[in-house]
Amino acid sequence: MANYNKASLKAEEFINHEEILETLKYAENNKNNVELIDSLLEKARPKKNGNGVTCEGLTHREASVLLACDIPEKVEEMYKIAEEIKLAFYGNRIVMFAPLYLSNYCVNGCLYCPYHLKNKHIARKKLTQEEIRDEVIALQDMGHKRLAIEAGEDPVNNPIEYILESIKTIYGIHHKNGDIRRVNVNIAATTVENYKKLHDAGIGTYILFQETYHKESYEHLHPTGPKHDYAYHTEAMDRAMEGGIDDVGLGVLFGLELYKYEFAGLLMHAEHLEAVHGVGPHTISVPRVKPADDIDPDEFDNGISDDMFLKIIACIRLAVPYTGMIISTREAQDVRAKALSMGISQISGGSRTSVGGYTEEERPHDSEQFDVSDQRTLDEVVRWLMELDHIPSFCTACYREGRTGDRFMSLCKTGQILNCCHPNALMTLTEYLEDYASDETKEIGYKMIERELEKIPKDKVKEIAKSNIQDIKSSNRRDFRF
Repeated sequence: MANYNKASLKAEEFINHEEILETLKYAENNKNNVELIDSLLEKARPKKNGNGVTCEGLTHREASVLLACDIPEKVEEMYKIAEEIKLAFYGNRIVMFAPLYLSNYCVNGCLYCPYHLKNKHIARKKLTQEEIRDEVIALQDMGHKRLAIEAGEDPVNNPIEYILESIKTIYGIHHKNGDIRRVNVNIAATTVENYKKLHDAGIGTYILFQETYHKESYEHLHPTGPKHDYAYHTEAMDRAMEGGIDDVGLGVLFGLELYKYEFAGLLMHAEHLEAVHGVGPHTISVPRVKPADDIDPDEFDNGISDDMFLKIIACIRLAVPYTGMIISTREAQDVRAKALSMGISQISGGSRTSVGGYTEEERPHDSEQFDVSDQRTLDEVVRWLMELDHIPSFCTACYREGRTGDRFMSLCKTGQILNCCHPNALMTLTEYLEDYASDETKEIGYKMIERELEKIPKDKVKEIAKSNIQDIKSSNRRDFRF
């Protein structure tokens, strides 16, 4: 095995190129080793432990074997176990969020992103604080409670002070029964000092996609700008955690490099965070390259089929059982439906990926970061989820109750987090139904809530949840939480 030091703080040691190549070779040599595959599936399977459930997870090398396996019945078993894991730790709830694009000014030259500096015909825009207010009210009027703010990297147009002011503005907007209760942040790699400022501003998860873990490809795809620095970008999560942010979100942009390489690198990064900080990634996202202004996905020759995409999702769930897994509106409705049973626990709904897009009547295409494949309204997505027997959850209680980082993971790893998540999901769904839902969605929703309340195992929690739900329905009281 290559000299792989997952506890090193140097990017090229915890994402070790030789180790990844050895892993891929090992996986290829063992992809039909039924005895090994069966042992790995058994290791990944959730197991009862006293009053809870535990899950061992898989190493990057073990999970790579399963990803390489093409024995149909074993692949089907992977999918079943992935769903078992998701239900064991997150239940049938799906957390809802929306992206909010603040600015598409950017000094980087990323070849896969329409915001790259040399794109002279995209409409450049930066929201004022008043425009942010209008966007947030539009999102609140949909029913959203959780946002992920996005901005290009530009120290002049988008300095950290602008991001911090925008967060303060978002948290300060109280419109009818609407509040944004949690702001996650997806901005460029920055300093420990700036991460401390973001922490003090009360952010939720800090999200940063690696794009690709293959260093040579990374440098080719980022020819100019500060993002060209592979090590600085890859080590950002360590600086974020040093700055006090204990919930971080990983992701790669599938299609830029060979998917097996990216898969191994992503899991090595998760192992590194666990080894150094005692807690792995709070979320893992799985975006694929999509069409956008000045961007043609066919120019990248590492695209993956829907079937392989779903297999990757399932294998990530087996390897990192406790992480939240996110799929966005990049993916079409049918792919998102299948992904929900492979381990996805968070999705966006009613999303617009352009700066100022939520206040526009028509979806603006000229300034989108990527084409939105699932263009349904939030209400349509919520109703669709319930028809598939998933609980749409607008809950943000863990952040506000201090259940983050190792505190969240200690509850999640024993299966106890469901005692909070299940009733909170039902209470926030009730808020949505009362304040924003169509009549059809409301009818389906209340039938689901009635069924799901009976599944809460603790009688006291069940009675409190029922009482809170009744208060939400009979008055304007909001934001009950466990």
